[in-house]
Amino acid sequence: MDETISRVIAELEELRHHDIRSDPQPPPLSLQSLLDLQSLLDDSHNGNESEPLDRLYDELSSKNLSPSLLIQPIATAMDSGPANVSLAASKVYLSLLLSPNAPVFTLFTPMSFLSFLRSIRRSLKHVVGGQSNPDEPTTDSQSAAHRKRKLGGRGKASRKNARNSLDNDSGEDCKFDARVLLTVLEKLVLVMDLIHLDRFPDSLKSLVQTMADVPVLALELCRNVGQYSQLANTCLRVLREVLRPEHGDPDNTAAEVLKSLSPLILMPKSQARTFALGFVTSQIMSLTKVSDGVKKAVINFPRYLTHKAPDKSEPRALAVESVMEIVGVMALEDQIGFVKFVMQMAHGKSNLRLLAVDLILNLVTSLKDPLGVNSENEVEEPWGMCCLEALVKRCSDVSAAIRARALSNLAQLVGFLSSDVKCVAVLKKFMESVIVRDQNVDAGINNILRRRCMDDKAAVRKAALLLATKLTTLLGGAIDEVVLKTMGMACSDPLISIRKAAIGALSEAFKTFSDKTVITEWLHSVPRLITDNESSIQEECQNLFLELVLERISQAASATSNSGSMHNTSVKGKSVDTEMEDLFPEGVLYLLRAICDREVTPWVKKICTNLGKKKQLKNKLVAALINIIKLSESIWLSQPLPIEKWIAPPGAWFLLSEVSAYLSKAIDWEFLHHHWQLLDKNAILGECKSTFDPGDAFVEEENSEPNSAAWASDRVFLLQTISNVSLELPSEPAADLAHNLLKRIEEFNMHSTEVDAHVKALAMLCKRKASNLEEAEGLVMKWVHQVLLRASKIIEKFISEHSEKSSEGSFFTPPRSGSRRDRKAVALSKSLPEAITAIYTIGTLVVVCPSADMSTVVPLIHTIITSGSSDPKSNKLLGSANSLKQTAPSLYIQGWLTMGKLCLVDGKLAKSYIPLFVQELEKSEFAALRNNLVVMMADFCVRYTALVDCYIPKITRCLRDPCEIVRRQTFVLLARLLQRDYVKWRGVLFLRFLLSLVDESEKIRHLADFLFGNILKVKAPLLAYNSFVEAIFVLNDCHAHNGHKEGSGKDGRLFFIRGNDENSRSKRMHIYVSLLKQMAPEHLLATFAKLCAEILAAASDGMLNIEDVTAQSVLQDAFHILACKEIRISSTRLSTSESADIEEEAGTDNGAASRGKAITQVVKKGLIQNTVPIFIELKRILESKNSPLIGSLMECLRVLLKDYKNEIDDILVADKQLQKELIYDMQKYEAAKAKVTVAAAKPKSSAHRSPEASSETLAKTQEQSKLKDKNESSKKVASAMADAAAAATARAVLREVNKGTGTPPLSSLGVPKVKSRTIVSSSISDRRPDVIESLRKRQSFDSDDEN
Repeated sequence: MDETISRVIAELEELRHHDIRSDPQPPPLSLQSLLDLQSLLDDSHNGNESEPLDRLYDELSSKNLSPSLLIQPIATAMDSGPANVSLAASKVYLSLLLSPNAPVFTLFTPMSFLSFLRSIRRSLKHVVGGQSNPDEPTTDSQSAAHRKRKLGGRGKASRKNARNSLDNDSGEDCKFDARVLLTVLEKLVLVMDLIHLDRFPDSLKSLVQTMADVPVLALELCRNVGQYSQLANTCLRVLREVLRPEHGDPDNTAAEVLKSLSPLILMPKSQARTFALGFVTSQIMSLTKVSDGVKKAVINFPRYLTHKAPDKSEPRALAVESVMEIVGVMALEDQIGFVKFVMQMAHGKSNLRLLAVDLILNLVTSLKDPLGVNSENEVEEPWGMCCLEALVKRCSDVSAAIRARALSNLAQLVGFLSSDVKCVAVLKKFMESVIVRDQNVDAGINNILRRRCMDDKAAVRKAALLLATKLTTLLGGAIDEVVLKTMGMACSDPLISIRKAAIGALSEAFKTFSDKTVITEWLHSVPRLITDNESSIQEECQNLFLELVLERISQAASATSNSGSMHNTSVKGKSVDTEMEDLFPEGVLYLLRAICDREVTPWVKKICTNLGKKKQLKNKLVAALINIIKLSESIWLSQPLPIEKWIAPPGAWFLLSEVSAYLSKAIDWEFLHHHWQLLDKNAILGECKSTFDPGDAFVEEENSEPNSAAWASDRVFLLQTISNVSLELPSEPAADLAHNLLKRIEEFNMHSTEVDAHVKALAMLCKRKASNLEEAEGLVMKWVHQVLLRASKIIEKFISEHSEKSSEGSFFTPPRSGSRRDRKAVALSKSLPEAITAIYTIGTLVVVCPSADMSTVVPLIHTIITSGSSDPKSNKLLGSANSLKQTAPSLYIQGWLTMGKLCLVDGKLAKSYIPLFVQELEKSEFAALRNNLVVMMADFCVRYTALVDCYIPKITRCLRDPCEIVRRQTFVLLARLLQRDYVKWRGVLFLRFLLSLVDESEKIRHLADFLFGNILKVKAPLLAYNSFVEAIFVLNDCHAHNGHKEGSGKDGRLFFIRGNDENSRSKRMHIYVSLLKQMAPEHLLATFAKLCAEILAAASDGMLNIEDVTAQSVLQDAFHILACKEIRISSTRLSTSESADIEEEAGTDNGAASRGKAITQVVKKGLIQNTVPIFIELKRILESKNSPLIGSLMECLRVLLKDYKNEIDDILVADKQLQKELIYDMQKYEAAKAKVTVAAAKPKSSAHRSPEASSETLAKTQEQSKLKDKNESSKKVASAMADAAAAATARAVLREVNKGTGTPPLSSLGVPKVKSRTIVSSSISDRRPDVIESLRKRQSFDSDDEN
């Protein structure tokens, strides 16, 4: 012990002679001395004896050394040296303070305490290899050098040993030891009882910050979970000690502690975050009961965290979670106070509004009784209602991210609160009565949903659909019909997630509220997605149809099957429809009727086919449909009513025909045979006419008269069912049925739809009953030849009779008349329906049996389709004879249809007749024929692509057909061909398709918007950009463009929108805007450059004649396009993918975004530098010609000055004279424009009106004189107002250009010296005479400061 004390005293004596002037920092105590001191302190502490320390202090006193002399070298050792030396010095320092009878006030100094805190930080920042923090200097060698210089020979050995000890330690591969640091921190907890930091606020603040940083810094270094827990808990114990009154005011200390813990609480999930939250919610929260200051700090802490919350999605969510964990342990009144604070946040900046939206969701779901339904005392306005109202308001926020999050959170709240029965009534009442401002209009929840479902941002649309789904459950289906329509439109959204959300919303409405409106909208929106490109959507569509439609029909019909015998004794007086509605559950019969809609049936067929192939159709469905038909028949007979007038429920036979192909064994032949005899018997008896319209196939008559269309449709579907189950039929009934079908076909008195069904059913019976394929083909060929022969005779007979009738009237003058001719006309009219059915049957037979011999039929059809041709020779021979085209247009149209079917199976025939089809398409006066020809040409394009390719421009002429159906059919067929690459986007095709964007039909406009906005944007993204400038010339019929190939003939004139009237301009601008919306940002910049180079520069260079009317329209359109907002690049259009729009806050590459933004700015600057001179020159030319386009140019220039103010500012800084000219011209233009506006708005005075009576003229002369003076005064006032408005507008523009700096008055600007142009010198000004003249006549405008 004596040796230890001697070594320590000796080193202290050496350190006392340190020269502070040469080196202000004292040398550190050596590691050996630190270890010696620690051993003395440990002995004293363990043995509870103060003798070793007393001897040390006595030795210090005998050497005239103060105990405080120990602190300086220990502090230096804590500040310098390796981590193990620094921690050893810290341990010694704390042990000294804890030693018995230690002079604490002498040993404790703020500087030494700060050194101790720094040593803790350095130990945690230690890097493997013994290197300290690179930011802190290594002073070991420096201090050793100082000691060597200053000290003499006495004690050299000890100094050398101390230096070597530190150097060797610094070179060791030291590793972090949590146990050493833990020991130091435990001693610090004990020291906190001895020292009072209220006198040292800086030390207190540093201690709090260090203890808050230790858990964070130790995360990576301390791998042992147990040790880390001990380390973090010890730090929190220190912070708990800090909150004692002897260390300062608890109010300020608690605020400082919470502030230092906020980074831990806001960091990602970790042990440090968990410890910090636990400390706040348990230990600090317990102090709030005894200290109002701590309570105030805790109450304000969540508010502080909201302001420090990060902007990114995941960290913000963790911040909200942390805030809610703290708020959850507060008292009720404090929680309500925080709710009020969140309500204020909802009206703050965008980041605070977004955070408030998230907090509202957590507040309502976490805190108790938000709506006050469980409160004993009635609450006037529960805090939850305020939260819901604020959330509804944020659904109409300016920011798309906030709108989307508010809608999504509101949907979650509706689902959460709907689980409580007491909350449902309050929530429902709130949703039905809430009114907020949306787009400056008072709107309810339905109006908000309607607007948000059509929002520009995909994330908003998706969230709105989710909210609609939840509200449907809450409100019981009472959703606005417009919202339903909007949800149906969302099923066609280009984004997959939006389509899925729309399907879910509509399906939830269907499940909750089976109203006719909901069923109709669902059937028109969801089943069509069976053809979607996304397989998951197809699967979901099938499953929903199976669940909501087929299973509902199955369950409803099966539930009534056991009571079918009771309906024969039904109560008299009930109508059939009423009794049927009462018999079946609500909505089932309407559901069957709705699936028969012509817009729904194609998708129902597709779905049933897919479900049948997957074997998901059940026999229960067939049994249900049969049961519905049987019950309907029994109810009809029970009335009693004649069976001849009975009609099965619409849709029953249709659905049965579709599912019978996969469930053939579930259908009984007796059932089919009974109804076939019933339907066929009535058809033969004449109860069913042949005036069947396929569009009315499922329309029921209101009275009990038989509906021929329904009878015909039932027979068609029954035949399809029979053909589907033909393999299950007995042989003899099948043979009888085939004979019956053939007999009916040969009578040629059926409707075309029935003909198709009969022919296909007969062919199917032959193929399935034959033993092999050859036998089946022979049977089919036999009866096909038989029917063809009979049909050709009927057609030939009709043609000959028609020729005879025409020739009789043409060779006699005057034409013969009488009973004989009348009888022939009547006979001809009776044979016409038979001939029409015969020629249609031929076309059906061609489809069923392509190998049949048609040599005898082709000449007859050729005669029919060429009967309307203008042949001079035939006109001379026949005189005034009428052609079949005029006398029998139906036969004429059916002839073309049948010839098209013949050409589809015969390539040689198609090669000869395709030109005739195109010729007839151009000149035909029948809309039905043009429609059929377009369909045939589309089929030819698939089968004979090379033959039809040259006729595509002729086919596109139908895009401007007078008939809407023909236009829509042409658009749809050509769009399909383009998607399948049978037709290419070349030539005039794209330019002609543009006119569909402004078609008179709303349906065609919607189709065009979808084609250009969704399909072409993905399939041909450069098409809009490449054809944009050419489209401007084509639409205006201007021929000054090299790429303009559209002729000025009849075809070309159909695709022009010439004229400067408002209607034509608005149509052209709609087309331009639609194309601009499809372009990427880089293409928008390139389009801007092309417009300037190919139109504006061409006009300024004289290549475009601006005196031509069409060229003026082109130039005006260019100005409007350059000024429109769609061509401007905004921050929202920097992302080229819509998927980024769905993931509202997905992480992006900031570096790439910054580079892209920088490149965009450079391109924009170069673009404007090249554009402004073109505008200046073009302005001079237009002014010289006094062109009316100067207004459009100045308006465009005004927009450019505002939108590209930063880029133009660089140009104007370099050319101040140009700046003066632009501002002066802008002032003149705005003044003239304002004068016109004021003059137009000023009401006419009575001085300009005619007197009502001449007697009053003299009496009003004086009054008119006064009014005239007043009018002159008004003109002066209007002129002054206009000048002031123009000056204000010009100042506003210039202020934006100059980035907010004020604009000096023109009177204060120096007037340029103007030299005479007659003097020839080397310094002749290059300014134009008109510019100089304008400067001489400049007006004086006051600046903003002068005003």
